[in-house]
This record gives sequence, C-alpha cells and structure tokens, in this order.
Amino acid sequence: MEAIAFRGGTIVLEDRLLAGGEVTIQDDWIDAVREGPASAPASAKIIDLHGGYLAPGFIDLHVHGGAGADFMDGTEEAFRTICRAHAGHGTTTLLPTTTVARHDQHITFLQLCRRLQREGTGGARIAGAHFYGPYFGPEACGCHPTTFVRAPKAEEFNQYLDFADCIATATVAPELPGAEEFVRACRKRDIRCNAGHTHATFEQMAAAREWGVRHVDHLFCAMSDRARLRESQPYPMRGGVMEATLFFDNLTTEVIADGKHLARELLKLAYKIKRPDALALVTDCNRALDLADGEYLFGPLDGGEPFLRRDGVGIMPDGRALASGVMGMDHAVCTFQRLTGVPLHEAVRMASLTPAHIIGREKELGSITPGKRADLVVLDAGLQVRQVYINGCLAFGGT
Repeated sequence: MEAIAFRGGTIVLEDRLLAGGEVTIQDDWIDAVREGPASAPASAKIIDLHGGYLAPGFIDLHVHGGAGADFMDGTEEAFRTICRAHAGHGTTTLLPTTTVARHDQHITFLQLCRRLQREGTGGARIAGAHFYGPYFGPEACGCHPTTFVRAPKAEEFNQYLDFADCIATATVAPELPGAEEFVRACRKRDIRCNAGHTHATFEQMAAAREWGVRHVDHLFCAMSDRARLRESQPYPMRGGVMEATLFFDNLTTEVIADGKHLARELLKLAYKIKRPDALALVTDCNRALDLADGEYLFGPLDGGEPFLRRDGVGIMPDGRALASGVMGMDHAVCTFQRLTGVPLHEAVRMASLTPAHIIGREKELGSITPGKRADLVVLDAGLQVRQVYINGCLAFGGT
C-alpha cells in the first residue's frame, strides 16, 4: 500500500492542536507526525486538508444501531449496516451494545459479534461487545423492553461468558442479587465491568468498586441520586450512583452529548469533575441514525420497544422520557465543544483516546501517534466529516 501524507490543515493531537503539521501513514499504521510538511516520501499520495482538521478515529463505547438496523436484530447485514453508517460519522471503532432481550437473542448477538470482530465489517471496527442488557434494575430499565429484565444467575451468564474473547465490557446494576458473582466472573475473564440502569446506593456502588466495577454508563441517565433515593428513605438522605460516580476518582464515565439528553450545565459539571481522561463521549445511538422522524423499534425487531425519532433524539411514544440517541459521534464532538467551550483537542480526546483507555486499547488506538493504527478522520473547518480512514484504507468520503 502506498504511503499517504496529510497536510494543509491542523492536526488534532491528544494534548494540543498542531497547525501546519503533516501526518504520514504507511499500510495500517501511522508512520510519522511532523511539525511541517517536508519529509514525506516522494512517492506518497498527498491529501490536502484544505484548512480543515485531521483527527484520530472516534471510538464509541455505547451504540445500539443505525441506518434502520439494531445489533439485536441478530443478522450479519444488521451488523454491517450499522458499522458502515457510523463510519460515515467518524467512528472507526465501536462496541456493539445489547439491549434487554431473550437469552437466545443474546447468544445470537454474541456469535455474530465474535465472527465479525475477526472478519471485519466493511465499516467501523468491532473492538468487542458491550454486554449491556439484561441485568438492569427493574425501576431503571428506561426505554428497554421490560419483559426480560432479570438478575444475573450463573447458569445463564456462564453461557455468555463462553464468549469472553469477544466481550469488551459488561454492565450490571449492583443492587441485584447475583451482581457480585457476575462481576467477579467477568473480571476473571478480563472483561471490564460497568454499572448502569441502576438505583444502587452510594454504599452499594462503593462495594461494586471492590468487586471490580470501574465505569458507569451514561452519567445522569437511568441512575439513582439523592432525590430518587429519598422516595424510599426520607432520612438521612443518601447518595446514589450519580454522587458515587462524581466522587470516586477511579470510576470513569460517559455522557450522551447530543444536546438533548443533558443540558449545558450537566455537561460542564461532568467535565469539571471527571476531566477529559475519565470522561468519554458516547452516542447511545439507536436504529434511527440518518433516518427521518417517525416511529421505530428500540432493540430487536422481534420484541423491541416502540419509540419516536423527533427533534434530534429518541423519545418514548408518550413523550415523557427519552429513548436513546439518534446522532453520530461527529455530532457529539461538535455539540460538547460548542456547549462547554472546552478546547477542540479535549473534546476529540473524549471521543478517541479516553474511550481507548477505558477498554484497554490505548496502545494501538485513540490518538495520532506513530506506531498506532491509521484510523483517521478528515474534518472540514466546520468540523463536518469529509473522509474516514480505517487501517489506512478509505472507508468513507471521496478520494
């Protein structure tokens, strides 16, 4: 494969912007980052950034679907459709994320995830599954189908853990019976564990940290806090998952930065306390990505939950609650940067290097660094995606 040199714009590094720099890639890898154009091989193909930006490929830890498909549809075409759609929004690596569903549907999902992680998708790379449903607190299941919400039991979850080679992260509500056994079983197989869709108390979250939980799904969403826990115990007031996430330095977390789930002040609070190295951006995107407003299903076609795409977000049919996101990671980066005013390189870091750290892939993914994979996003001056490269190959955009 011929060398490619990117120049004529600004390089988004993990800790700064490099104006007028040059990046050269060779085959699958980033070969060099230079302060200015001069040293690329004479045979290299030149990509002119036209005053725009070159950013590392985005990494989405929490994504359910796109372009009409949900990973829980349980077909190869659904997986490929979603991965191609998100590549068009700058995502080069993602974790296919389950919903609450039947046991057999989760097994089918894991079988497909394992195979396509090895074979490739024709779009965003699969870094492993995010085993997200079904071990949720019943009161905190959000837009997920409620019929199959359940507590973890070894006779079931051990069948899922037979796929440990393709499970990157697993979520559980710590208050459920069996949660500790599930987390400890995951950790023995090097699966990273999250708390999510939970009404746990601060004390239960502290215990979950001892088991091995290190990440909390979508901060401020589908979780307990002081006010919610006061409904079951008037005094003394107790902290919940939200307070524990903000308190414990070794808990990383994520925000859905679509401008609909969280107002400006909540994004700024998350940034202020967790900082860019412990706060990731996620899309939590459903099948309505790139589609018109209307009614869709969240989760599998067989047993999913109806929702509406409206006003740039998923909404439950009664209009009283949100139902995941409908926008890509490019939108999340732009929205977070616009609403909070943080430096662009920090917003990009939260969509690239920080999620790479969270899943333990920072040595090969997440930043424009020599020796890392050539996963790159060409953005114009307005931060719109123009080209996407995965393993050095053009995956989206013109030549």
